[in-house]
Amino acid sequence: METVEPAYGTGVLLLIAAAAVALLLLLIIRFKLHAFPALVLVSALTAVATRVPTGEVVETLTSGFGSTLASVALLVGFGVIIGKLLEVTGGAQVLADTLITRFGEHRAPLALGIASLLFGFPIFFDAGFVVFLPIIFAVARRFGGSVLKYALPSAGAFGVMHGFVPPHPGPVAAGELLGLGADIGLLIIVGTVIAVPTWFVASYLFGLWAAKRIDVPLPAEWAGRVAANVGGGQGRSAGTGGAGTADGTGGGPAASESGDLPGPPPSFGTVLFILLLPLVLIFLNTGLNTLATAGAVDGEAAWVQTLRLVGQTPIALLIAVLVAMLVLGRGRFSRGKVEDLANGALGPVCAVILITGAGGMFGGVLRASGIGGALADTLAATGLPVIVAAFIISLGLRVAQGSATVALTTTAGLIAPTVEATGGLSTLDLCFIVIAIAAGATALSHVNDSGFWLVGRFLGMDVPTTLRTWTVMETLLGFIGFGLAFIGYLVL
Repeated sequence: METVEPAYGTGVLLLIAAAAVALLLLLIIRFKLHAFPALVLVSALTAVATRVPTGEVVETLTSGFGSTLASVALLVGFGVIIGKLLEVTGGAQVLADTLITRFGEHRAPLALGIASLLFGFPIFFDAGFVVFLPIIFAVARRFGGSVLKYALPSAGAFGVMHGFVPPHPGPVAAGELLGLGADIGLLIIVGTVIAVPTWFVASYLFGLWAAKRIDVPLPAEWAGRVAANVGGGQGRSAGTGGAGTADGTGGGPAASESGDLPGPPPSFGTVLFILLLPLVLIFLNTGLNTLATAGAVDGEAAWVQTLRLVGQTPIALLIAVLVAMLVLGRGRFSRGKVEDLANGALGPVCAVILITGAGGMFGGVLRASGIGGALADTLAATGLPVIVAAFIISLGLRVAQGSATVALTTTAGLIAPTVEATGGLSTLDLCFIVIAIAAGATALSHVNDSGFWLVGRFLGMDVPTTLRTWTVMETLLGFIGFGLAFIGYLVL
């Protein structure tokens, strides 16, 4: 949808934008309206208030919604299916057990964190953390010490992967809104490169530091449940299911799904192969694209085009899904059961996908109404670097309403015209801006964030302790991630 001639001046458009964001926050926070209808309602009202032609309002709404979902829905859908299959077959347990064995007792927190980073590529934060909880508690019981020593490295790994790295909906939607399009593969590389050192400092090292100063014992209600897993069992303890969240991602399934497996769990090599397969294919596409640009290979050659097609993110994830269904389902599930597992994986993420699409709708309205251009002119006049402005706006929305997905998509929609108006930005610069937005949407998690209550409740922490641990860790993740992205933006 093309941008129409603005009906008002810059000042009025910015007031309408501020009122729209305030109304969105009021609906979500005060009236507890779900983020999906809230975003759609505010988008429609904003279009009307800015005098988008009546006959074009619905087209403007659906255009922004559809263009965002075109990229987000495929990637998120394929990702959660891979995660579900690895979860119910015991792949997560195998991954953690093997790494703990190889890293040794003294590096158990590091092993849990690395396992969570790998498992966090295809699976959402909420579901991934709940799946790993019995493993975390079993390790804590086995080696002793504060549960924080084992829980924070794992929780932080899931959090940073969910916020910084596609195929998770926030970074995918932000990348799409900022014009990355086919370069999502590069965003995966940049996001991963920034996510790993950010996690190491803000989550792993902070987790070790916090565990020495804050003793969080193993929750009493879990003591009996994890006893069978001490020493690294194959199955997971019961009672992990049903931990739904405000974002609609849902929790992990009950352990009976994996406990009733007719066959053994997959090997560590199989789990690693399935997790790395889409990454290798995506990196292949990115590498060939770079070589073609540099003239090292003929970009029009049939073999180059074929390999680049295979490495496109949706195709790479589709291949990984099919391989996972074949390898993990064989000897364990019937074809009908595999279909049921896929259905079960897709259901809980429906709300997140719709919220992301509605965020794209809001961004489309901001562009079509001229608000985005007005904001771009204002930011240009202040001289504030676009990456800094993106981080500040995202951080403000995160603090105000809690949802990282809403903060990511709304900020990307607001900042997209500014990015477009800023000359000389490379694809790499756009990736760093996406990470800056994701960093702002990660920091300062508090009582309006479902993750705050999920972690605090399961670890048996009161609100002050959760603020001193989880909130501090999330804030470190956000600010360190932004710092690294800002350095990359300035240097590269």
